[in-house]
Amino acid sequence: MPKKEFRVRPDAGEGVRLDVHLVRMVPEITRSQFQHFVDKRKVTVDGEFKKSSYKLRAGERIEIDIEIPPPEPIRAEAIPLTVLFSDAHVIVVDKPSGMVVHPGIGNRSGTLVNALMHHFPEVIGLGEEERSGIVHRLDADTSGVMVVARSALAYHEMKRQFKNREVKKVYLALVWGPMHKREGTLDWPIGRHVTDGHLVSIKTRKPRVAITDYRVQRHYGTFDLVEVHPQTGRTHQIRVHLATAGHPVAGDRRYGGQKSKPKFPRLFLHAHILGFRHPETGEWLEFRSALPAELDQVLLKLDATSRPPQAG
Repeated sequence: MPKKEFRVRPDAGEGVRLDVHLVRMVPEITRSQFQHFVDKRKVTVDGEFKKSSYKLRAGERIEIDIEIPPPEPIRAEAIPLTVLFSDAHVIVVDKPSGMVVHPGIGNRSGTLVNALMHHFPEVIGLGEEERSGIVHRLDADTSGVMVVARSALAYHEMKRQFKNREVKKVYLALVWGPMHKREGTLDWPIGRHVTDGHLVSIKTRKPRVAITDYRVQRHYGTFDLVEVHPQTGRTHQIRVHLATAGHPVAGDRRYGGQKSKPKFPRLFLHAHILGFRHPETGEWLEFRSALPAELDQVLLKLDATSRPPQAG
């Protein structure tokens, strides 16, 4: 009997080398150790022995016939949180850039979930073990407003609202411009890249519907400040859509290509507004998060440099 088995997910593992993915899933064992186990036929993919360099496909079942130490438990941590609202059912927080939302492979501390477990222990056990209370996510580098479930009723109802696109989501992004149209819709299905499972792309074997509306708020010479309304909530959707349109988000070192080289303090993407119906009362609630100071400073500098010269 295998000691451990798991399926390759489209959003985590597809197109990745077998040995690399094994280390991500079981960080307690090194890559060289896994390569040894693969050579010794201790690992199978859909019942077959593969080489360490084998590129995985979504849905494949990996079986590991070795003793694996248990993962480090997730612990509550006294990490400061900016709470915009809380009651018996929901918690609305203003997430800073750089904070990962939930623990993952090789990353068991310092996340929003670790902080929530300390400040709001009621979230523990709501949903998946490593995602207590989490009903939607923001990228680690993205800042802004998030809602978290604090009760079982809220967990299921908020998941339903996000799935049915009943939640209002507005982001602010500084993009390389100028954009050709003041407003429009980006409608490209996306999924894991055909050759690089780390990236999301329109070049994918398993495309999923992704729709993003946008409106230019202000021109800053080389850049445009854009208000973004994602209709769907795919991983990295806004970043991929804007980059595919030729207007990557400023500071995006993953999807910005050559335009990612100029220095920015961080990814200029901020979850500005979040609106939803209260899971118990049905009342419409809407919360706003102002641009963080470091992003405000970027706009102030751009405004100063793009201002036309004064008449002498």
